[in-house]
Amino acid sequence: MRAVIAGPDEDGLGTALESQGVETAAVEGVASRPALEDAGVHDADLFVLTDVGQATAIAVAKDVNPKIRVVVYDDDTIPEFARNQAGLIVDPNLLSADAVAEELTA
Repeated sequence: MRAVIAGPDEDGLGTALESQGVETAAVEGVASRPALEDAGVHDADLFVLTDVGQATAIAVAKDVNPKIRVVVYDDDTIPEFARNQAGLIVDPNLLSADAVAEELTA
């Protein structure tokens, strides 16, 4: 399983996914189409967004890879336009990164 992570990942979901055997790649800077493609979103299984301020990246990731599963892991509210494109929206204050990683890889 491969995951692309966009955002600061201060709660360590990337590390938790790696501990479950997921190969991860981080998007450097703003999650633009070129940055997502450089991180390998075209063949990733998961797109993890940890900064809802970059919610437009969800539509871009889904455009590049329509089968990708989108996970939003942030304590801020995701904008309405992106809400129905995300497969899973989790507040890090409610569920730990380890628990989310276990669920995603089960």
